Amino acid sequence: MQAVSRRQALLLGGFGMAATAAGSAGLVWTLTSREHPVTGRELTQPPEERSANGQLQVRLEAAPGQMLLAGQQAAALGYNGSIPGPTLRVRPGDILRIGLVNNLAQATNLHVHGLHVSPEGSGDNVFVSVDPGDTFDYEYKLPADHPPGVYWYHPHHHGMVADQIFAGLFGAIIVEDPERIDSSVERVLVISDTTLDGLGNIAAVPEMDRMMGREGDLILVNGQSNPQLTARPGQRERWRIINACAARYLRLRLDGQQLQLLGMDSGRFPTPKTLDELLLTPGNRADLLVTAATGDSALRAFYQDRGTMEGMMRPRRGTRSPADQPDGAALATLRVAGEPIASLTAVPTLRGLGDLRSASVAARRQIILAAGMGMGMGGGMMRFTINGREFDETRTDTTVAAGDVEEWTLTNTSPMDHPFHLHVWPMQIIEENGQGTDTAIWQDVVNVPANGHVKVRIAFKDFSGRSVYHCHILDHEDLGMMGVIEVR
Repeated sequence: MQAVSRRQALLLGGFGMAATAAGSAGLVWTLTSREHPVTGRELTQPPEERSANGQLQVRLEAAPGQMLLAGQQAAALGYNGSIPGPTLRVRPGDILRIGLVNNLAQATNLHVHGLHVSPEGSGDNVFVSVDPGDTFDYEYKLPADHPPGVYWYHPHHHGMVADQIFAGLFGAIIVEDPERIDSSVERVLVISDTTLDGLGNIAAVPEMDRMMGREGDLILVNGQSNPQLTARPGQRERWRIINACAARYLRLRLDGQQLQLLGMDSGRFPTPKTLDELLLTPGNRADLLVTAATGDSALRAFYQDRGTMEGMMRPRRGTRSPADQPDGAALATLRVAGEPIASLTAVPTLRGLGDLRSASVAARRQIILAAGMGMGMGGGMMRFTINGREFDETRTDTTVAAGDVEEWTLTNTSPMDHPFHLHVWPMQIIEENGQGTDTAIWQDVVNVPANGHVKVRIAFKDFSGRSVYHCHILDHEDLGMMGVIEVR
């Protein structure tokens, strides 16, 4: 039996220790962490909270407890007692108020990932620390022209982000479309991964896995293992997909079905983009239309080579991850049968965020992501830096004039990919490894390939204040690959 680490006991606030002690009383996890039970249960949707009269006020309690994961009770963390937390639905121009109650045994806070809102005060302020037992009242005012799409919320307390998300703290935010897009069914699919020990606790993560970026043995959709979805032929469904994994890249396929991508992150295509495969790096989201065809299809995640640190290959824990297998890992099964239904109206032309390729650029910057061996008190250790420096919240690394458009060249000097995330202001991809784009592509998480570079442009409009940019392999962020930006 593996002992629960002090770090893990602190994370679960003693709950994991209690579950371990009570194992003989019925809390024993009956599956090994590498088994993926096909539950056959219908995909469940997280509870929803919708805005009314221009505002939404919710209470989110972050706390340890017994959570339903892969059809079994597990000692984990959740918002309001569930994984994922409630889906928050708002409209452009709304005010979103969230009372965050911290019933964890460690500090936490909240980041509304991708929302274009103020980073100051009680807004999307990652420098806030909410101590155990305390409550913090967040307030976010969405601009009237805020882009619709799928966003999410999660903790962002430096040094604890990966642990808290891996343990279950995350939930979806939907900014509704001004003009309705017809669909028979709308589903939120929050994809996460975690590892459970033999007693149903979130497993402690080996230091080597933190260096690489942890990937859990269980890949879940809304906390379920391979749930079932049912549809009729011709039915158009809208899937809001979030990659809430701490480090796992999701290369998704749904063979036999028609897939149309409305947009990634806060970006939109004028007309839906037909695709066979979709790659979501950690933190990315997709707004997807699925037109059902008769038969069974599995939503599968396939292995994505994101590189490795030379000489530091992560040891396998027995069998390989299911996503490494030739046929990938089945995340959910879509079963289509019955009488066909009439087709829906055409998708209206979608309004994107514009195009900065011909914009006047006020400044050009180099942002260099690096990972390599350094020296510490205990000898050699991995260092994760941006422009040669590890994160220090008291230091401002980049100062930008409000209203300017800047061009950043994101350069990765390491042998593994790094997904780069900028808070508050979305990025338009201009060039990838020297190849220009032929359309306006907007994302707030941009993958920078190993030993490669990506050029982006950013309009620093609407808000001023201090925020951050970082690698969204969350272990790398916690280990120092993050910088501070101030817009003034």
